[in-house]
Amino acid sequence: MAHPKRTLFLMLTDAILINLALFLSFYLRLSEEADLQVEFVKYLGTYLNAAIVSTFVLIVVFHFFGLYKNIWRYASVRELLSIVYAVTVGAALTVMVVYFISPLRLPHSVSVYFWLMLIVLIGGLRFSQRMRQENAIFAVSNKSQRKVLIIGAGDAGVLALRELKKRDFQEGVPVGFIDDSKSKINLHVQGFPVLGSRDDIPRIAEDYAVDEIIIAIPSADGEAVREIVEICKETRAALKIMPGVYDILSGKITVSSLREVQVEDLLGREQVSVDLEEVAGYLKNQVVLVTGAGGSIGSELCRQIVKFFPSKLILAGHGENCIFDIEQELKNFPIVTEIFDIKDAGKVNLVFEKYKPSVVFHAAAHKHVPLMEVNPEEALKNNVMGTSNLAAAADKNGVRTFVLISTDKAVNPTSIMGASKRMAEMVIQDYDKRSETKFVAVRFGNVLGSRGSVIPTFKKQIMAGGPVTVTDPRMTRYFMTIPEASQLVIQAGAMASGGEIFILDMGKPVKIVDLAKDLIRLSGFEPGKDIQIEFTGVRPGEKLFEEILTSEEGTTATKHKRIFVARPNHIDHEAIEGLVQKIRERGSYMDREEINTSIRTLLPDFGRP
Repeated sequence: MAHPKRTLFLMLTDAILINLALFLSFYLRLSEEADLQVEFVKYLGTYLNAAIVSTFVLIVVFHFFGLYKNIWRYASVRELLSIVYAVTVGAALTVMVVYFISPLRLPHSVSVYFWLMLIVLIGGLRFSQRMRQENAIFAVSNKSQRKVLIIGAGDAGVLALRELKKRDFQEGVPVGFIDDSKSKINLHVQGFPVLGSRDDIPRIAEDYAVDEIIIAIPSADGEAVREIVEICKETRAALKIMPGVYDILSGKITVSSLREVQVEDLLGREQVSVDLEEVAGYLKNQVVLVTGAGGSIGSELCRQIVKFFPSKLILAGHGENCIFDIEQELKNFPIVTEIFDIKDAGKVNLVFEKYKPSVVFHAAAHKHVPLMEVNPEEALKNNVMGTSNLAAAADKNGVRTFVLISTDKAVNPTSIMGASKRMAEMVIQDYDKRSETKFVAVRFGNVLGSRGSVIPTFKKQIMAGGPVTVTDPRMTRYFMTIPEASQLVIQAGAMASGGEIFILDMGKPVKIVDLAKDLIRLSGFEPGKDIQIEFTGVRPGEKLFEEILTSEEGTTATKHKRIFVARPNHIDHEAIEGLVQKIRERGSYMDREEINTSIRTLLPDFGRP
């Protein structure tokens, strides 16, 4: 709501300007006559009527068109058009009213002059605030003001410039733009020059003593961002990046949204699109349970799920501290928390009987490969028997859709963790054959920033001064962001018909050593010079590269371009039941050889050269 004092001030000012415009319009018209005084007396009645009518009518019209609600320091073409429309309507109504109540009609020339004068005076008053802000940069005399170079002279670059203007350039003064489009070079964008292409960045940064560079190309892929970052590292300027184009379109961009370049930007993952109607159709007004809700993927699933208005979201987990954190974050949503171990079949069934969930996302798992190599029995108990407990409870209590979060390490597994997740996939596929519940698995690779992943480890090592440890220079992995993976998991659940293993499009594999080098550079250091990289050797259970399909599986496309579905394998029900029962009875007492032998009942090639 507009401030009353400000509105009253503008109305009084407009009243003065309206009368000034009318007086000047009559003066310009009557000064053409031989005897100005006689002509003025002749039109005095018409002038007075016009003054009274125009003041009242125009102020009412201006109010109707919102001229007293706009913040004019941010005025643009839209506001200019609103002034033209308001003046045109107001002037036309004034002429019509004066025509009927005055002894003499307004001369045509007076009407035209009046219209033009109003646009100049009313528009000039309002745009003077915008012009003062536009000229603020030239009034800056503080030589310590940060100088900013914006990469990208498109829509995102203009948004970055506008955000700097909104703060009267307190965050920095732009020296200009960089753009690879030759047609833009030497042109000006809102008064600021396009100084050159990306190859000119080092020279321009030195010539203009640039303190900060903003990358404002949200559509750029990871390779392009990587190249720009490499060029910018030749300068001493701080480097920031604008968030994705979807954030821009949603109006979330502010200067505070500009952030340091992160390794995710160099990977250039495409923004995920979700069929909101389809997803809402199976989550809205439903009871949804998420296991492992305090983990990286589980907590992000919860954040995404609440956007679709479930009637209740059950945050299930074993670690109370993690569950407490996500509970506090989502406390304004319809959530309940349940602390239990998925290996406890009795408690699992009690929770399902109590809440009767319609949809279950099973994210709880032991995922750390080296730790599970030295604790293999825990991997089997948690990942296989725990999944079986949940699947049995889901089947018994009428769950509609059950989604298992799996991993690319389940494909041709060489590790205990990978084997346990592959067997978990087989467990839910077996249940799907004999249950009304739709059981599906979603398989994807590493997620950036999750606990235990390489990036937090690398960051800690860099902060400590190095060295950064990489197992092997040939090691590659697939990576996704946590929100990206979570959104695709939810979308896959909406597409489930039962028994599928959905494969998420992971993009191109990334060399871990390249990831380490990028992170070192983004931290302001030079790999091999400031921070050393050491190769420690492949750890037990690790592969040099990951796969997304077994040799028996092929994929078929789905209606979502980032989700594929693997062809189902033969599932031996008796072998699965026997293994789960053996884990239940002897899980804590099995030695490594017995564990390997047990796994081979389902995965014959596991652990063999």
